[in-house]
Amino acid sequence: MTSLTIRNIDESVKTGLHLLASKHGQSMEEEALQILRQVVLPSSNSSEGLGSRIHRRFAALGGVELILPERMPSRQSPDLSDGT
Repeated sequence: MTSLTIRNIDESVKTGLHLLASKHGQSMEEEALQILRQVVLPSSNSSEGLGSRIHRRFAALGGVELILPERMPSRQSPDLSDGT
């Protein structure tokens, strides 16, 4: 593990971090680590797919209804045999 020092933190940010840490029953350092992990590390344990996440994010905007074309039956695969 490595250490990280952050200087010149606004007092309001420090107070907010302290309040969040108290709310979650942990130290300010652990709260800051949790926040950094959530932002920096990819969410690999999420079972929600990309399309669902995009839909959830933009659902409040109303969205649009797309007109989907009718599906046609699949074509037969070409005969690639040499005919012998």
